[in-house]
Amino acid sequence: MIALTSEISTWAHRVPAGVKFAALFGATLGILSTTAIPAQIVALGVVAGLYASCGANFARAGLRALRGILLVGLLIGLWHTLTGAPQTAALVVLRLFTAVAMAGFVTMTTRLDEITELLDHILTTVRVPQTYRARIVLAIALTIRFIPVLIAKGQGLAESWRARSVRRMSPRVVLPMALLAIDDAEHVAKSLRARGGA
Repeated sequence: MIALTSEISTWAHRVPAGVKFAALFGATLGILSTTAIPAQIVALGVVAGLYASCGANFARAGLRALRGILLVGLLIGLWHTLTGAPQTAALVVLRLFTAVAMAGFVTMTTRLDEITELLDHILTTVRVPQTYRARIVLAIALTIRFIPVLIAKGQGLAESWRARSVRRMSPRVVLPMALLAIDDAEHVAKSLRARGGA
């Protein structure tokens, strides 16, 4: 899950992008390095508190963005439980939800231009040539912007299917979804070539 920047202004929007991503990196290492279930629950509670501290509307938007990972987490937890490892199931699911929620919080409170500036600074620090640096930054920026667009188009396809059929949605919708993604990518590529960006 990669969420778009929230239009709801919060205290977290004023925190520098570098600080937030460094905190995200450190917190992710922290939750991956401990196997104590109580510590994982506390970590998830802290993340929930971060969302709550930004207001009810922001927290609701964050929960909506996390719905996509809910089914994945439940399937993983069910698999580990059925294979006789309920403690592993709880640990993996808690880690997954906490990590994704933290990443969502950071992206919701960080503008895209701040993310690209931070990335460009990091690549400059490790002496990546300017030509490659610009392409990497552009590719990541386009990826971040494309994900919500593709999700919206996928939801549109699902709604179209439900409007035309009483049957459950077929895996065949994967093909038109892939074609939509390819079509969008071609349009972007043409635009970039027209502007001398590739």
